[in-house]
Amino acid sequence: MKIKANGIDIEVEDSGPRLNEQGKAGPAVLLIMGLGMQLIAWPPVMVQALVAAGFRVVRFDNRDAGLSQHFDRLGAPKLLWAGLKYRFGWRITPPYSLRDMAADALGVLDALQIDRAHIVGLSMGGMIAQRLALMAPARVLSLVSIMSSSGARGLPAAKPEVTRLMFSRPAGRGLPAAVDHSVKLFKAIGSPGFPMDDADLRQRVSAAAERSLYPQGILRQMIAIMADSTRAEALAGIAVPTLVVHGKADPLVPFACGEDTARRIPGARLVGIEGMGHDLPPGAVDRLLPLLIPHFDAVRLE
Repeated sequence: MKIKANGIDIEVEDSGPRLNEQGKAGPAVLLIMGLGMQLIAWPPVMVQALVAAGFRVVRFDNRDAGLSQHFDRLGAPKLLWAGLKYRFGWRITPPYSLRDMAADALGVLDALQIDRAHIVGLSMGGMIAQRLALMAPARVLSLVSIMSSSGARGLPAAKPEVTRLMFSRPAGRGLPAAVDHSVKLFKAIGSPGFPMDDADLRQRVSAAAERSLYPQGILRQMIAIMADSTRAEALAGIAVPTLVVHGKADPLVPFACGEDTARRIPGARLVGIEGMGHDLPPGAVDRLLPLLIPHFDAVRLE
C-alpha cells in the first residue's frame, strides 16, 4: 500500500498482529533494506517467522527505490565527482541525506501510528537505522544493524572484483541484460557458506527487476552514503539495546566494519556468522532468526 511519510509517497507492506491477545498493540519491527533494494528482498520465511513470534512486521521501499517516490527532478547524480571528493575527504552535497531517509522511516511509523518499534537495517538500511536511533531514540525499542558500517574513514573496502562489478554496466539494454548483470553481482557478494540455488537467485532478481528497475536512484543513494561523514563519531550517542550482526565472509562490507560499528555503540553486542556474505540466503536466515527474536524479546520483557 502507498502511504505519505515525511511528505513523500512510500510503498509499505504491513504484516502481522495489530493487537495482542490482551487487546494491546503488539511490538512492531521495522525492516529497512539496503542500497537499491526493495521491500520484497526481505525473505518471506524471515517475515513469516517474526509474525509467528507475535511481531507486527513493517517493510517499505526506500525513497528512489521500488514503488516509492523517485526523485527524477534532482537530476542525474555525478557519482564520479562525488567519489573523487570522498577520496580526498572533501565535503559532498548529496541530493538528499541518510538523515532524510531516516526521517522517511520515522514517517512510516507515524503514518501507521506506531509509537515505538524494533528497528532492523541491512547494509545501507543499517546506516539509516543508526541515524533513526540517533534522531528519535524515544521511538526505538532496539536496534539491529546487519552487514552494515559506521562509515568511518579507513575501514577496509570491498574486494576489487566486487567494486568493479558494482560500477560496471549491463552488457546490453533491456530487462534480460539487467537481470544477468544483477545475478552476476549477487553471486560475487553472496555467502560462500550458504550458496543460493541459481534458479532461485535468478527468480528473485527477475521479480525485483520486473517490479521496479531504477538504476538512477541507486546512484543518488550511493552519494547519500558517501556524504554521511559524521555518523561514526555520533554512534556513541546511541543508548538503545543494539545487536550488530555481520557475515565473516562479507566481500562487500568486510567484517571489520561490523566490529567497528559494535565498538562505537555503547553496550552493543556483535555476532559474526561464519560463511555469511552480503546477502540473506536461507542458511543465513536460519542463523539470523535465533538472534533477532531473543534480542526483541529481551526488550519486550523489560
